[in-house]
Amino acid sequence: MQSVQPITLGCSKNRVDTEHILSCLEGRYEIVPEGEERDYVDFLLVNTCGFIGDAKEESIQTILECVRMKQEGRAGAVYVFGCLSQRYSSEMPGLIPEVDAWFGATDFSPLLKAFGVEGDGRPGRFLTTPSHYAYLKISEGCDRRCSYCAIPHIRGRHVSVPMEDLLAEAASLAAGGVRELIVIAQDTTYYGLDLYHRRALAELLQKLSWIEGIEWIRVHYSYPDDFPEDVLDQMAENPKVCRYIDIPLQHISDNVLSRMRRNVTGEWTRSLVRKMRERVPGVVLRTTMIVGHPGEGEPEFGELLDFVREARFERLGAFRYSEEEGTYGAAHFRDDVPEEVKQSRYDALMSLQSGISLAFNRSRIGSEEKVIIDDFVDGIFVCRSEFESPEVDGEILVRYSPALFDGVEPNSLVGEFIEVKITGADEYDLIAEPVSK
Repeated sequence: MQSVQPITLGCSKNRVDTEHILSCLEGRYEIVPEGEERDYVDFLLVNTCGFIGDAKEESIQTILECVRMKQEGRAGAVYVFGCLSQRYSSEMPGLIPEVDAWFGATDFSPLLKAFGVEGDGRPGRFLTTPSHYAYLKISEGCDRRCSYCAIPHIRGRHVSVPMEDLLAEAASLAAGGVRELIVIAQDTTYYGLDLYHRRALAELLQKLSWIEGIEWIRVHYSYPDDFPEDVLDQMAENPKVCRYIDIPLQHISDNVLSRMRRNVTGEWTRSLVRKMRERVPGVVLRTTMIVGHPGEGEPEFGELLDFVREARFERLGAFRYSEEEGTYGAAHFRDDVPEEVKQSRYDALMSLQSGISLAFNRSRIGSEEKVIIDDFVDGIFVCRSEFESPEVDGEILVRYSPALFDGVEPNSLVGEFIEVKITGADEYDLIAEPVSK
């Protein structure tokens, strides 16, 4: 049986695409886990990211490394698909001719046909995450036209997955042992508008919570404009919906938000953050900001710092503005903020956030929390509460003691929920001990 090793770059939405494709290859090919060292694999399957400059560079370097493996006799063929391949479909084959075949980001039929398989890669899943959690992609594409973003050009218009299909997929995942669903899309709050002529995310969350075996549901990639407030009701009242919102806000200055084409103002954004905290007590907010967008001067950046001090986001990441061809920003603005200024602003923002994150983690010392065990490494359980999302947030570390766990073999507890008491914290991770029940 020939072997296939996937390499997935970029966001969790790409991971779901890889898993759909692998589900069609399972049983016909040996699936070699990503990162596993092998003397030889027949196919390297690279799912690329083409969102911003750094991501494109990482994708290109990964492709070149795969080509080297092929030239050294450690791989038989290199297939590339995903966002970079879609965005530069006419350029990439000439730039890296050693790649055996290039495919797009949305139609998987040609890629599967190259493997001798008929189909479009849906609806099955071959999980590449730990078996107790999975991402659920509820739509594809985006109708927004933010100035800096190339995703609509790569992924096309927003298309919701029918709710019955999502519920069937989630039920199948739960039957396979998944206990946590992370709901994702380019914009999760837009879900349902094309199919049902209404925002249906709250209804979807409620129906997902009825599936036996699912214990946690968390929401990523929410857009602030017309945020559906019934989602907040689900978070406040439904015990399975995590009090956790990933909502990239990008900026607070009216001038910058207007240039970004975000369709919100600074006051709207502040009001929404206040409403989230009032309606969902204890909610954890994860956001993303962009520094160095055209038109961001020192006053606008100062306003952003003041907002972050005021809002005290528990989680915050940032990007330096990257001019992307084909976007509104590239066509209408000059990239007028020097790279060294972008870096300086990025450093200042993340330094500020470091102190906020540390204070939040320290505030949890002494509290008792329900956590899920993600892994067991060197005598330590690696866990998360409802306030930590996998792969992007910190972890809660619990030392294994046979006496405290009744002698249960530790690896058998991966994927299980336990109660812990937080005893220590740094900026990213927390220390805890199990609570006897």
